[in-house]
Amino acid sequence: MLHVLKKVLRKAAKTFQTNAGLNGGTYKLHSYVGKNGAFDYERYRKIQTEGNKSKIGNVWVKQENIRAIADYLKTRNSAPTFGLCHGTRRGLEQKWFSEELGCPVLGTEISDTATQFPNTVQQDFHEARTDWLSACDFIYSNSFDHSFDPAKALRTWVSCLKPGGVVVIEHSSAHEASATTERDPFGAALHLMPYLVLQWSDGDFFVTKILDMPAVDKKLSYTKALIVEARN
Repeated sequence: MLHVLKKVLRKAAKTFQTNAGLNGGTYKLHSYVGKNGAFDYERYRKIQTEGNKSKIGNVWVKQENIRAIADYLKTRNSAPTFGLCHGTRRGLEQKWFSEELGCPVLGTEISDTATQFPNTVQQDFHEARTDWLSACDFIYSNSFDHSFDPAKALRTWVSCLKPGGVVVIEHSSAHEASATTERDPFGAALHLMPYLVLQWSDGDFFVTKILDMPAVDKKLSYTKALIVEARN
């Protein structure tokens, strides 16, 4: 039965991919190719670190949105014990989630500036530490657009969830294809995201809900939170 479900999901994702034109205006992924034609990870890391340091004083996340997401998480689990926030720069996400949920929350940042902020570790979010595997009640990020391989990143995050845990991806009009750069390599239209997740997951996880966020920056047309859950 499971292989039939996966086949259906793959077909649906492929069909939508063809109709939407992923190489057009709805989806874009920057390629970090070196002189030898291979993926240049050090270039990616260097660009991300430079971008972090140039914007170290900027705060993207809104406390009202963290509170709204925390309220949703409480409806799923009244006693969470651990959470992760990826790509947190100054570390406000984990601070606010910890205050709202009453549990330890760590943040990750690829830049060496991570050590400057409380409860932040230097870590590429495409990789997981062994003690995080199957350990998280939730994982949150508003930096999914910084991924060089969104499928790998999301699979890594889902591998860190406890049964019943969720990944929360904050997605706004600033995360669409038109906003991609070397520093923000991934972008996709909101309506395409659930289908991309289906394609990446091969039926192992899904977007099950999209939350409206209460605080929307005046420069943005929308801010949402996508809830991703693993198949039981």
